[in-house]
Amino acid sequence: MAAFAIYRFPYGQSCHIDVQTAGEPEELAMVNGLSGKQGFVIAPFATDKHHPLLLLHPDWSMELTPEALIEDKGVLPLEIADALASPAARPAHEPVRYATKGHYEIDFANFHAQVKEGEFNKIVLARSCREKNDSGLSPVQLFAKACEAYPRMMVALVSAERCGTWLMATPEILLEQDGDRWTTMALAGTMPLDEARRDFDCPPVPGIHSGDFGWSEKNIQEQRFVSTYVMECLEQVTKDFEMRGPYSVRAGNLVHLRSDFYFSLADDDDLGALLETLYPTPAVCGLPKEAARDFICSDEYSPRGYYSGFVGPLGMDVSTRLFVSLRCMRFEGDECCLYAGGGLVADSNMEEEWRETEDKMETMRMLLRPHVLG
Repeated sequence: MAAFAIYRFPYGQSCHIDVQTAGEPEELAMVNGLSGKQGFVIAPFATDKHHPLLLLHPDWSMELTPEALIEDKGVLPLEIADALASPAARPAHEPVRYATKGHYEIDFANFHAQVKEGEFNKIVLARSCREKNDSGLSPVQLFAKACEAYPRMMVALVSAERCGTWLMATPEILLEQDGDRWTTMALAGTMPLDEARRDFDCPPVPGIHSGDFGWSEKNIQEQRFVSTYVMECLEQVTKDFEMRGPYSVRAGNLVHLRSDFYFSLADDDDLGALLETLYPTPAVCGLPKEAARDFICSDEYSPRGYYSGFVGPLGMDVSTRLFVSLRCMRFEGDECCLYAGGGLVADSNMEEEWRETEDKMETMRMLLRPHVLG
């Protein structure tokens, strides 16, 4: 069965389809092995025998609107259409564990104690839950629905034998190229978008600052940790960078704090080293990074798989545009596994953190409700 990626960039009008029909995606043990490579990347939160870093090498590509993808059945060659027809049948390669609120409470107490005892400045606690797909829509149709619902986000549907089939709508850039300039961001802090601000939009506009939404000290502190870490990462590969922010940005029905970083690389061979340093970001992991990742992998109740890794094209025609894999769900027949997490600092409260994961899961849960496209 062919491996593929269908994706639409923020504010884009068309989507890209990359399909690998010959052989299996390349498997890499380390992120720094991506230097000098081309393809579509599907990276897990942490690589292991069940979750390799995958690099699709497309032998068939196309660009069209999300509407054309689902309405014009004749636009795709038959073998490509067949590959997209039933990707949800791909099984998971490890047991799936869903976290009840009771599981989450135990995890929170464990993780939060590590922060209060000074083991971590911040650590991200994630969970998963099972949802029935009551929409009557296929994964490709759900992709189109997500494109309509979330114009500000990177929407991607990826599928391969080794990772299964995942849909995500993510607001977070890991690394983006524009000629010889590069961009990354620090995205942390979350609050629901209240009814009075439903028309709020969020292009990067100088002068928008964190006080616009009355951010709590907990959220401001969390964002500061992430921004400081990104600056330290960039200082290892370049002296030519600038930061803008933080400012408030919208992602679906949530608002986040965001800072942007613009920089140059003296040598493209530095790309793999930079990715190794940035990934996983403190927004999905914690600080110190390696210790936090090890703790998450050993102590978090729900294995993350490819949630909170990253995806995107690397060095292809659309250049390099990599996004952190947030607001994710994995297809499991007629059910889906939804993922969400939140950053814990010393002032974190269990009930508030649980509600934050519920708010984040709503991004994907909304798509699964009965709906008629068009």
